[in-house]
Amino acid sequence: MLKGFFNVPAPQNEPVLNYGPRSVERATLKAALEDARSKQIDIPMYIGGKEVRTNQKLEIRPPHDHKHLLATFSEGDASHVNAAIDAALAAKTAWEELAWEQRAAIFLKAADLLAGPYRAEINAATMLGQSKNAYQAEIDSACELIDFLRFNVSYMTEIYQQQPPISGKGVWNRLEQRPLEGFVFALTPFNFTAIAGNLPSSAAMMGNVVVWKPAYPQIYAANVIMKVFKEAGVPDGVINLIYVDGPVAGEVIFNHPDFAGIHFTGSTKVFQNIWQTIGTNIHKYKTYPRIVGETGGKDFVLAHPSADADVVSTALVRGAFEYQGQKCSAASRAYIPKSLWPAVKENIQRDVASFKIGPTEDFENFINAVITETSFDKLAKYIDEAKTDISVELVTGGKYDKTNGWFIEPTVLRVDDPFYVTMCEELFGPVLSIYVYEDKDFSKVIDIVDKTSIYALTGSIISQDRYAIAEATQRLRNAAGNFYINDKPTGAVVGQQPFGGARGSGTNDKAGSMINLLRWVSPRTIKETFDPPKDYRYPFLRKEL
Repeated sequence: MLKGFFNVPAPQNEPVLNYGPRSVERATLKAALEDARSKQIDIPMYIGGKEVRTNQKLEIRPPHDHKHLLATFSEGDASHVNAAIDAALAAKTAWEELAWEQRAAIFLKAADLLAGPYRAEINAATMLGQSKNAYQAEIDSACELIDFLRFNVSYMTEIYQQQPPISGKGVWNRLEQRPLEGFVFALTPFNFTAIAGNLPSSAAMMGNVVVWKPAYPQIYAANVIMKVFKEAGVPDGVINLIYVDGPVAGEVIFNHPDFAGIHFTGSTKVFQNIWQTIGTNIHKYKTYPRIVGETGGKDFVLAHPSADADVVSTALVRGAFEYQGQKCSAASRAYIPKSLWPAVKENIQRDVASFKIGPTEDFENFINAVITETSFDKLAKYIDEAKTDISVELVTGGKYDKTNGWFIEPTVLRVDDPFYVTMCEELFGPVLSIYVYEDKDFSKVIDIVDKTSIYALTGSIISQDRYAIAEATQRLRNAAGNFYINDKPTGAVVGQQPFGGARGSGTNDKAGSMINLLRWVSPRTIKETFDPPKDYRYPFLRKEL
């Protein structure tokens, strides 16, 4: 705990509830799911504290049950983007002048609301809207979002505590961390409710005002987050939630003189286009915008001949297929030594055969649906092409069905070519590609791992040989922003493994760390002299006596 004026509760990671049979949390969550499915809600935009609805209604249906209508939401246009910017700028002065501890109290309250009365509601919304099972929803929409809020408050206080260590005689030096001059645009993804809540709140926590546009498939849970923020006391206009087509929003935001930064998680292509647009428009802005983004991944597992086959197969099955492989960090390519492959293959086939696939409301289902029909069709195309390629072995899976939901059977492909298309391109689904190498070629395979992909988000080495671990850790130092030893490459925990990658995977500003929050402030150094000089002459100018 920080001492003195900067005394805030020391953050601890939120305990993960297990939702086992006959548990209180299981019963509460099932009731929340039943309640959500029993009604259809109309979700508004939130601009300047007002609920804004339009005549353009779009539907929200569970990916695993696309015949059921959960909700509608109002799609906006350029006028709503402008209104959100105006509302944010109108709220800016009062918000940035509010004492830091007042802002901290709001977001600590939001964390407690999520940990308590809103826990079942936010998890149910994530399960229904994004097709996550109960455990995946719990570690995401409850625990990780709670952790982001609590740990970010702690990091914020540390940032404000940092001051010049020594002031000279008669001088007081101090450092002020100012919010950015303008508004921040938060553009959030479908796959993690925690990210959707963190991107706008981390910038707002540091005194900024925000225009927030979530991915459409995440709006159902985003609405709950906004309810929590409002109940926690986030003032009107500080965070404005809009649902507008991406290019429409971009046309307004990236041409606005008060655009001060973007907090982004999404595809590499979109982020690169945004960066290019900002560069083209740089002369229009009052300040150089902060560009912070976490983008794609083609995450790897590299097994050494000394590895335990059970450890390898478990890392692959969990890393590749939890949340249908739709995590930015999901294992999608693996490199297995020939001596281990028979045992690893047998384990994978056994485990995948035991998976139950279906709706999230049935807690026995380990695998649920992919997010949209577009994703389903893309994955089915890759699978079909692999089935007809003589250089590819279908190890398990390969089936898909869109009758009731967007269900893709977890699929494992063994490829002869380490640069086969599914080893290189980001698929974002439950498809794992494996290259089997000769045991003696471990060092050569490290080079292949490093050069295969434009991405550098996560990866892991599995080995019982410390020299092999050391070699892979050093030589793959630029291939993954989050690197795991003897574990799957997923599951970063706030405060333990701050998350982000470089190369084509983003700016590596590490969500869940002080590094990220520093991007949302602009420091000012202040020097005050108590007894200023009254003569320009320095001592060296005086005559010798």
